[in-house]
Amino acid sequence: MTEVRNDPAQHRYEVIEDGELAGFAAYQEVAGSRIVFTHTEVDPKFEGRGLGTVLVKGALDDARDREQLIVPICPFVAKYVHRHPEYVPFLDERIRKAFE
Repeated sequence: MTEVRNDPAQHRYEVIEDGELAGFAAYQEVAGSRIVFTHTEVDPKFEGRGLGTVLVKGALDDARDREQLIVPICPFVAKYVHRHPEYVPFLDERIRKAFE
């Protein structure tokens, strides 16, 4: 079973695969209204299973649902947003044009 969860104490979203931490997407919250994704990492043991994609989708969906403006500094998250333009309206307006 795969689960994505937010760990606010660690400032990261985690992807859990069969009860084991498989990867994380680190973030910083800015003024409570913005979430800056800074780094995404999947343990090499879990690579090739699409867990990075599951993790980023879950993190972006949660940020959107919490009405936070998304700032994808992490290259993996930015690439995901480029490939999934449905997230562009939820980006911080100062960077939105780079993704349109």
